[in-house]
Amino acid sequence: MSTYPVRIISATYVTHNVRQFKLEKPKGYAFIPGQATEISIPDSKWQDERRPFTFTGLNEWDYLQFTIKIYPDRHGVTDQLGHLKTGDVVVLHDVWGAIQYKGEGTFIAGGAGITPFIAIFRQLHKDGAIGKNQLFFSNKTEKDIILRRDWDEWLGPQAHYILSQENVPGLVSGKMDEAFLKTHITDFNQHFYICGPDQMVSDIKQALEHLGSKGDLVTVEI
Repeated sequence: MSTYPVRIISATYVTHNVRQFKLEKPKGYAFIPGQATEISIPDSKWQDERRPFTFTGLNEWDYLQFTIKIYPDRHGVTDQLGHLKTGDVVVLHDVWGAIQYKGEGTFIAGGAGITPFIAIFRQLHKDGAIGKNQLFFSNKTEKDIILRRDWDEWLGPQAHYILSQENVPGLVSGKMDEAFLKTHITDFNQHFYICGPDQMVSDIKQALEHLGSKGDLVTVEI
């Protein structure tokens, strides 16, 4: 397992609890949109605690970008990442990840599970290849929507926001379940990409199977 100590170039909050990090990029370090690495914090009691985070920038950039939800109440690694500042060092590890773009389809994300899709859509937008791809993005409230301006720019009306704990004009309220999918999706013979809390991923995957989607067309993080 290789390790890559890198410095933080900048760290900015993009929502009330999501922080975007710009990090130095090790020479020769490369990834495919949708992939991730593990990050640890050296010289602290957390140095042996590695946590997975998805790259949210483009591989061609000369720096790395991560968009990370901070959980202060858990008093863990993300809480510590919330306190780091420009110039501090974190350690990257090898690149891995199961979510990679295989063709046009429907992306379904819950909360911070959106992160593997950020680099994918950033690349598609750059390449002029958004096509018929669409996104269903579920959050508790409107303020929890990560990078909404980007999704609106990249996808326009093909970005759909669902709120489970708030009613907001123009946005859908409720839960993404089998009934929701049956109402909002007409073609189940297409690629589906799912990422979010484990139970949500399991439920959506099962719902898609019930609705006729073929297993080889459904991509989830492993």
